[in-house]
Amino acid sequence: MKMVIANGRVIDPESGFDGLADLMTEDGKITGIWRRDSQDRRDTDGGAGWHPADGTDPGVCGGEPARVIDAAGLIVAPGLVDVHVHFRDPGLTWKEDILTGAAAAKAGGYTTVVCMANTKPAADTPEVIRYITEKGRETGIHVLAAAAVTKGLKGRELTDMQALAESGAAGFTDDGIPLMNEALVKKAMEEATRLKLPLSFHEEDPAFIINNGINQGAVSERMGLGGSPALAEDALVARDCMIALHTGARVNIQHISSANSVKMVGLAKELGADVWAEVTPHHFSLDETAVLEYKTLAKMNPPLRTAADRSALIEGLKDGTIDVIATDHAPHSREEKEKPFAEAPSGIIGLETALPLAVTNLVKAGHVSYLTLFEKMCLNPARLYHLECGRIREGAAADLVIFDDTHPFTVQEFASKSCNSPFIGTQLLGRVKYTVCEGEIVYQDGGF
Repeated sequence: MKMVIANGRVIDPESGFDGLADLMTEDGKITGIWRRDSQDRRDTDGGAGWHPADGTDPGVCGGEPARVIDAAGLIVAPGLVDVHVHFRDPGLTWKEDILTGAAAAKAGGYTTVVCMANTKPAADTPEVIRYITEKGRETGIHVLAAAAVTKGLKGRELTDMQALAESGAAGFTDDGIPLMNEALVKKAMEEATRLKLPLSFHEEDPAFIINNGINQGAVSERMGLGGSPALAEDALVARDCMIALHTGARVNIQHISSANSVKMVGLAKELGADVWAEVTPHHFSLDETAVLEYKTLAKMNPPLRTAADRSALIEGLKDGTIDVIATDHAPHSREEKEKPFAEAPSGIIGLETALPLAVTNLVKAGHVSYLTLFEKMCLNPARLYHLECGRIREGAAADLVIFDDTHPFTVQEFASKSCNSPFIGTQLLGRVKYTVCEGEIVYQDGGF
């Protein structure tokens, strides 16, 4: 059946359109766009969009009934794209699995996700890549897999990157573990360049870290923990930006957290490097003081840093230095997070709070427009991974999120198998009402 999403505020970061419009979908594609702005009848694809010339109600086309979603008062945007999630499958499924991870993604408005390689066994063979992608097809959204850069994530020997690419790997990463062998990093970049796939790097030099998960500074001193200084990140970001410049590799700096690292990414871009950077919602929403209130629920790698670093991250989003907002969705069990700070694992879940945090702390706070936000959450992540999604235009995939940015709600329950989030009880704007993937409603909010 065809579907019409009517009366919504449609925002497309590719064309720059932000206005009232109706969308029609059929066979998984956007087949019609009817702008309601009488002053601008252009369509998001440049003029070939659908207009009901015969005056027919947009809920009916050619006499065929269509399901109608009345999106009056709601925002319609491309389905969100997350290039950094941990679904813990295979091997760690008491924390999350591909089905529950995808359920969390759908509840958060995501229609495409890229799973990291630090599973057990690691995603370093074609068999594991195929397992993840085949199981992902059962979820109703697009679940992609990044393959490991090194065998067993040990940082000593490259995987068979070509075989992994042929098995469907979307890119390469040893996320969670920094690569410390510079010659190996260069070789990986050269091979990824040949394969035309991106590399994503976790940048924390362990030589500078005593008790990771907390920024080295006033808060770590107060808690009696050594912490992780910004230097640990800055040193590897500088190294890899320069190797990327030399090799021409497409390199994504994961979960950037330091003001100096933001500046180095900006410099690398100016020099012509194909370097991208992602930031998480928790890093632009919180600073190191959150550890005092939320304890292990605010423990993460890299850690929450200073208020000045947080401001620099927001500026990086505004000026284009930071290209992508990614969640680093990292589920852990309640028992693990209840351990003493130095023993508890780092990371928090993020798929179901990412859009509301961005709406509340970026858009409503006056830092960025919705067009910029969806460039970071939809279009740029898709471009980073060479994906045909993240945009609203005729002929594009009908992958959409519909959300309410006017009524506050309180974060309470999760579709994820885990609940390790510091945002429980927080009041936010940006509640997802519908998630649509390939023209099918895969999530519908049961609330107001």
